[in-house]
Amino acid sequence: MNPNSMNQDAGPVATQPSDSLITTAHVVYGLHAVSVLIGASSIATIVGAFVFGIPSIVAVIINYAMQSEAKGTFVESHFRWQIRTFWFAALWALVAMILFITIIGIM
Repeated sequence: MNPNSMNQDAGPVATQPSDSLITTAHVVYGLHAVSVLIGASSIATIVGAFVFGIPSIVAVIINYAMQSEAKGTFVESHFRWQIRTFWFAALWALVAMILFITIIGIM
């Protein structure tokens, strides 16, 4: 059995990300956590603080800025998840606001 053939069958091999890229992912998670804590401990809603809070907006900007550097590493999936979570929260907040204004506002 050729050792090189085992490597080809395993699929694409992810490269090891730099320590600074891993730290950046941790910082972004921390920024999102700060937004959630602000929403939970203030009069703002958790989703509102997550979507419209300065820490989350900064986190998403960092995600987009570092996305190309994370390409091919396991950190890429974390950045993708963080970006998607932000935009799905924004979408559902918009849907909830529209429903609140149209349906609940009518009653």
